[in-house]
Amino acid sequence: MNFLRGVMGGPSAGPQPSGAETIQKLCDRVASSTLLDDRRDAVRALKSLSKKYRLEVGIQAMEHLIHVLQTDRSDSEIIGYALDTLYNVISNDLEEEEQEENLPKQVDDLGSQFTEIFIKQQENVTLLLALVEEFDFHVRWPGVKLLTSLLKQQGPQVQQIILVSPMGVSRLMDLLADSREVIRNDGVLLLQQLTRSNAAIQKIVAFENAFERLLDIITEEGNSDGGIVVEDCLLLLQNLLKNNNSNQNFFKEGSYIQRMKPWFEVGDDNCGWSAQKVTNLHLMLQLVRVLVSPTNPPGATSSCQKAMFHCGLLQQLCTILMATGVPADILTETINTVSEVIRGCQMNQDYFASVNAPSNPPRPAIVVLLMSMVNERQPFVLRCAVLYCFQCFLYKNQKGQGEIVSTLLPSTIDGNSVSAGQLLCGGLFSTDSLSNWCAAVALAHALQENATLKEQLLRVQLATSIGNPPVSLLQQCTNILSQGSKVQTRVGLLMLLCTWLSNCSIAVTHFLHNPANIPFLTGQIAENLGEEEQLVQGLCALLLGISIYYNDNSLENYRKEKLKQLIEKRIGRENFIEKLGFISKHELYSRAAQKPQPSFSSPDHMMFDHEFTKLVKELEGVISKAIYKSSEEDKKEEEVKKTLEQHDNIVTHYKKVIREQDQELEELKQRVNTLTSQNEQLQATVTQQVSQIQQHKDQYNLLKVQLGKDTQHHNSHSDTFQMNGIQVEEVSKLKEELEEWKNKHELLQGQLREKDSAIEKLKSSQLELGTTEQSSQTSKSGGLEHNNELQKELEMLRTQVQLQSAEISKLQLENQKLQVTNTSADPALGDSGSTAPNSSELGGRLQQEIKELKSEVKALSEEKESLKQHLDSSSSTVAILRDEKSKLQQEVAESKKEQDDLLVLLADQDQKLSALKIKLKDLGVPVEDEDDIESGDQGDEDEDGDEEEQD
Repeated sequence: MNFLRGVMGGPSAGPQPSGAETIQKLCDRVASSTLLDDRRDAVRALKSLSKKYRLEVGIQAMEHLIHVLQTDRSDSEIIGYALDTLYNVISNDLEEEEQEENLPKQVDDLGSQFTEIFIKQQENVTLLLALVEEFDFHVRWPGVKLLTSLLKQQGPQVQQIILVSPMGVSRLMDLLADSREVIRNDGVLLLQQLTRSNAAIQKIVAFENAFERLLDIITEEGNSDGGIVVEDCLLLLQNLLKNNNSNQNFFKEGSYIQRMKPWFEVGDDNCGWSAQKVTNLHLMLQLVRVLVSPTNPPGATSSCQKAMFHCGLLQQLCTILMATGVPADILTETINTVSEVIRGCQMNQDYFASVNAPSNPPRPAIVVLLMSMVNERQPFVLRCAVLYCFQCFLYKNQKGQGEIVSTLLPSTIDGNSVSAGQLLCGGLFSTDSLSNWCAAVALAHALQENATLKEQLLRVQLATSIGNPPVSLLQQCTNILSQGSKVQTRVGLLMLLCTWLSNCSIAVTHFLHNPANIPFLTGQIAENLGEEEQLVQGLCALLLGISIYYNDNSLENYRKEKLKQLIEKRIGRENFIEKLGFISKHELYSRAAQKPQPSFSSPDHMMFDHEFTKLVKELEGVISKAIYKSSEEDKKEEEVKKTLEQHDNIVTHYKKVIREQDQELEELKQRVNTLTSQNEQLQATVTQQVSQIQQHKDQYNLLKVQLGKDTQHHNSHSDTFQMNGIQVEEVSKLKEELEEWKNKHELLQGQLREKDSAIEKLKSSQLELGTTEQSSQTSKSGGLEHNNELQKELEMLRTQVQLQSAEISKLQLENQKLQVTNTSADPALGDSGSTAPNSSELGGRLQQEIKELKSEVKALSEEKESLKQHLDSSSSTVAILRDEKSKLQQEVAESKKEQDDLLVLLADQDQKLSALKIKLKDLGVPVEDEDDIESGDQGDEDEDGDEEEQD
């Protein structure tokens, strides 16, 4: 320990040893000490010397330090010291007081060399990965820093070692889940270095749920208001997504685009943004652009654009675009981001066209942006961004192109408000050359690949000055071109004219109709000018070539052949082709052809547009060939063109027919799918309704039984009367019978009264007979007999009346019972309150449900008929298949017949062979039959078998 105190700078009596000697002694102590404490103290001393004596410690101690990592893993403290020492040796992050101007290159070389020594043995990196897995802070944190430094120095080599290491990338992904922010944040830095320019590792990291974890960290840190950690996470996300189509698709499919929307929520007060917030928001906008970059596959870009619209991200970006107080660089990057989100996506372009600026009165966002573009006081970068936004709005957007051009036409000009077309014309003819160029390029994009609008733009008339007649826009462009303005202005106008005249014969005719245009172009091309003018000469040659190639020979003085002769006389064909080649050879042309976004270091370099470079590439070779063609070849070419046009028209017609048929087919498929789904739903409904019908039937039967029981309970006094089973006809019959008996009773009573009166008469006559006893005996006896007969008849009548009265009383009793039952049943049912009324209501409901079920059964029967029709169609298909089967059976029969014929032929052939063998035998020629040969072979085999047995 005293030795170590001396090494660490403590007082000593003798001379002080040099740094190299001290390091050597410490290395010997690390290698030879048996006590762990001694080795730990020696490694700690090396750590303290490693910054000042980096080279010496790296050369002498690296091997010993690696050995400590391998053998002393049980002691976290010595492992931590060893990792810190290696980090100080390998890392180039020196302390500020040790940095000098002449050291950086030497330092870089030193770190790279030590890294190369360390990773020479791949086991060292694998060991380091294992140490990073340790949870101990004193091991894990220095291990993460050391691995990050190795990746900085020798990135590709270390990446390859980690990639082939088992679970190497997955181990490092666990760092993002560490609860200690220091390790988590350094883990993000480590993954930044690990994923740089390595698609394979990027995919592994992405599929290890990196997007979810990083977005969670950004949200926890406060989105754009967060600190440096948010910036590091955004840089890592850019590494994972940039130029990696697989990860971009995974990011979109995982619905992570929706989680980006809260990043761009800004308030009304946007003053005083911190530098970190500006940086974070800038990186967030760049991340959006990575997903919709024009260099991505079109399908992937389109799907991301649609997702950004549906989740409201585009709307949020447009809010920032129109907000006040936003820093200039954030506003510029937002314009570029919106440009690429809407580029080529009709839905997003339509939305952007509907966005209005918060002004009074409200103005379209496009108009407000164009005002900034043609304003020379605006920053150059912002004007470039607005131009790019306008180009992206018009890219593959014929509807938007038509809206822009319509603002220039006489019938749609509104004098009360400024339109996009008026701003473009104002910029086109302003004194600022940059505004001229931007307006010309913007107007050219409004005409891109749209022949209809090129023709409509010919109608635009401009008022040059008071008292003079208006001139066309085409004429005004050529007038400014011939006035010798700045190079940038002339280049912009020439690009506009070339785009306007290409593939539009009517525009070429209008251009040639001005007699001053062709002499101006030939004069410009024929002159020998400086390098700055060579670009203008090349564009003039291109415009003249377009005037020849797309010339329909409608003007006699400017037919194709005459223009070619003019070139031959005044310029020369070879000179013309050479001047035409100046365009594609120019350095600024090559820069513009690389990507759609106009990015220029200064306004002077703003010469070419990306879409125009495509036009030059397309027309340069065609024009060169057209210049050398003769009139006969031109005629042939015109004939071929006409034929091709006719063919194209036919192809277009058939394409239209096929497209319509495809649409019809899709509609029919959709109808089939809908009908199939409806059929399935109806079948399910039928099944459900059948079960419901059965349930209703069961309920109905149950209610019927219950009502029967209730009726029987209420009608216990009568056997013939039942409530809800009341037989009304029976009661009416009983009443009718009762009435009949009443009538009979009255008749009998009438007869009885008549008899009584007759009896009274007889009685009176008898009294009279009693007083005259002196009457004759004969009359007395006759009267007695008559009286007896009358008495007998009276007795019979009386008995008959008694019987009838008894029967009448019986019927009256029954009638009273019926009336009593009827009157007692009604109150009983009314008192129950839930039996009779409920039963009647239930009966009504059941009848209504039965009606509904009948209608449903009717619908199901109709569905059954349709299914029968499908069955008939399938049966017709079966019949066709049966016909085919019968045909195949006939073919099989024919083939069998052919086989039989072949067998007959073979039999005939065998007969002929046998006949020939007989003839040969007759002639003495030895002939062996097949049977003989077979028997001979069998005999030989038997002999061989006997010999073997003897042996």
